Amino acid sequence: MDPLDRRLLEAIQQGLPLTARPYAAIAAQLGMREGEVIERLERLRRQGLIKRLGVVVRHRPLGYSANAMIVLDVPDRLVAQIGGHISRFSFVSLCYRRPRCGEQWPYNLYCMIHGKSRGRVLQQLEQLSESCGLGTFPREVLFSRRCFKQRGALYRASLVRGHADG
Repeated sequence: MDPLDRRLLEAIQQGLPLTARPYAAIAAQLGMREGEVIERLERLRRQGLIKRLGVVVRHRPLGYSANAMIVLDVPDRLVAQIGGHISRFSFVSLCYRRPRCGEQWPYNLYCMIHGKSRGRVLQQLEQLSESCGLGTFPREVLFSRRCFKQRGALYRASLVRGHADG
C-alpha cells in the first residue's frame, strides 16, 4: 500500500459522497483521476484490504427493534466449524470469535440477529440451534435496550498510515 492508497482509504472511511459520480468527487479531493480511484479500490479489494463497499442501514427506523447478540460457549476445536455454519444464515448480520474472560464470561462465539419482534428473533435462534447443533452449548441472548450509535467502522488516520497509537 502506498501513501496515495492510505489517503484514499482515509477519504472513503466515512462514506462515499452522495453524488452521481462519487469516485470523481473523491478523485478531485485527492488530485487523482476518477479511473485511478476505481482501479486502486479494486486492487485493494483484490488484496483483501477492502472486503466490500456498502451501505450502513439504520435498522431501527425500518422497524427492526428486536436486536439480539447471542453469545455461546463453544469448544475451541469447534468454533471455526460452527461459526462458519452460523454465518451462512441470512438473518445473522455478524458472527465472530472472541476470547473468553474467565469464569464470569465463558463465551467465545458471538452472533447478531436483527428482527422486528423478540418472538421472531427467538424463532430464528431456534432455527440456528437446530441446524447448527447449538442445543448443548451454554448461551445467553442479549437483547438491545437502547441504541446510542450506529455506523460503519472508522480507523484512525495513524492506523491507515500503518502506525498503531497503543
